[in-house]
Amino acid sequence: MPKLKTKKAVAKRVSVTGTGKLKKTKANKQHILTKKSPKRKRDLRKSDLVDSTNLKQMKRVLPYI
Repeated sequence: MPKLKTKKAVAKRVSVTGTGKLKKTKANKQHILTKKSPKRKRDLRKSDLVDSTNLKQMKRVLPYI
């Protein structure tokens, strides 16, 4: 069986926690920030876990992580 390739675009955006969950940064923090409240922008700084509904597909494109 051939080796599986890691999707590098996903690997650059996601890291694995100690328990095997996938950690990502939140979206909507790049531009058009003037209309967003300070509380919302502050919350967008924090990292987030990949949702359980997407976990199976994410593990498939990251076979060795």
